[in-house]
Amino acid sequence: MSTVPATRVTTKPSLVVIGNGMAGMRTVEELLKLAPNLYDITVFGAEPHGNYNRILLSPVLAGDKSIDDIMLNTREWYAQQGITLHAGDPVEHIDRRRRTVRSQNGVEIQYDRLLLATGSKPFIIPVPGHTLPGVIAFRDIQDVNAMLAAAQHHRHAVVIGGGLLGLEAANGLLRQGMEVTVVHVSDTLMNQQLDKPAAALLKKALELKGLRFLLNAQTAEIVGPERVTAVRFNDGSDIPADLVVMTAGVRPNIALAQQAGLHCERAIVVDDTLQTYDPRVYAVGECVQHRKATFGLVAPIWDQARVCAAHLAGAGHRRYVQQATATKLKVTGVDLYSAGDFIGADDTEDLVLRDPRRGVYKRLVLKGSQLIGAVLYGDVKDGPWYFDMIQKRSNISAIRHQLLFGQALCAAASAAIDTQLA
Repeated sequence: MSTVPATRVTTKPSLVVIGNGMAGMRTVEELLKLAPNLYDITVFGAEPHGNYNRILLSPVLAGDKSIDDIMLNTREWYAQQGITLHAGDPVEHIDRRRRTVRSQNGVEIQYDRLLLATGSKPFIIPVPGHTLPGVIAFRDIQDVNAMLAAAQHHRHAVVIGGGLLGLEAANGLLRQGMEVTVVHVSDTLMNQQLDKPAAALLKKALELKGLRFLLNAQTAEIVGPERVTAVRFNDGSDIPADLVVMTAGVRPNIALAQQAGLHCERAIVVDDTLQTYDPRVYAVGECVQHRKATFGLVAPIWDQARVCAAHLAGAGHRRYVQQATATKLKVTGVDLYSAGDFIGADDTEDLVLRDPRRGVYKRLVLKGSQLIGAVLYGDVKDGPWYFDMIQKRSNISAIRHQLLFGQALCAAASAAIDTQLA
């Protein structure tokens, strides 16, 4: 393929961003706040759109939002900011010695600073039949459009993976009129975010909505002559399927970084400034590994964007520090919140409240005088308050006995104590 050099007449240093998703563009937005005229910025994205909110694909699938509703940065925004956008043209090669990148369409451009925001790719379970038409992931606008089209013409959907994304996909397909079965390898839904009692309440609530579940189920094969017709399990049983949605996790997208000789383990290894082993190359988002951890939730990625932007802007005094994370399920009529370390250990204590009549379950995990984790089902209004205490490592000794009953009661108890002492 012939190479098309990107023509520039400028004295500004060049920042090239590989990845037009939420992490990369949030970093660019933060950079523009700090140093709006510092760089000539070029962005390459694999998808033929502006930047959109991937988190809101679930409401689009459910019919609550449109594609236009979830757009964050339109093509006009890039032009207004003086950013060159190559949408639908992913970068295929990085030459770190010459400091150039080359795209699929042959666009070649030099960089002074390079930001990798290549995200992650869905893990498609490599069982027989996984390449059949009708087997898709739930990752981007194209996947959502494929699911909406399938719902118009087909009846049976199977979602493989009972985590956060799988349940949101299942709910959306149910809302589109399909019969949906969720297949999960564990005995607990959302086992990364929930303990067993909360997961049991969730399963019951989703069954009442019309979802079906097969837990402890190992997918052996996806069956079909030309298009998927069924999913078969290790025990030989099968269920009908016109659409199979794989939501069995993601893998950091590191092939480009590896080809460029950057240090990668599970993901692209970065330091506290989000710099890779090459000081001209930074990385943010789901493609990075920081102190052995990788990231899939938006809160830590926003923190990474702020820190990385500060260093790109030359205001480099910030350091990225990992924080506890919180999870909320986006399924209509189901209130669920979890944060921090909700599993606990031998040196932790559980505070538990169960109110089956109201459908409420709360579990707080204490370590000494600190709250370290929380699982809330049915009544989640105090979730952010608990999360704030987890992050700040607050001493909860004075409100320990009222803690389960929420912020309002704790505030009232503290006020009463203050009155007595006055």
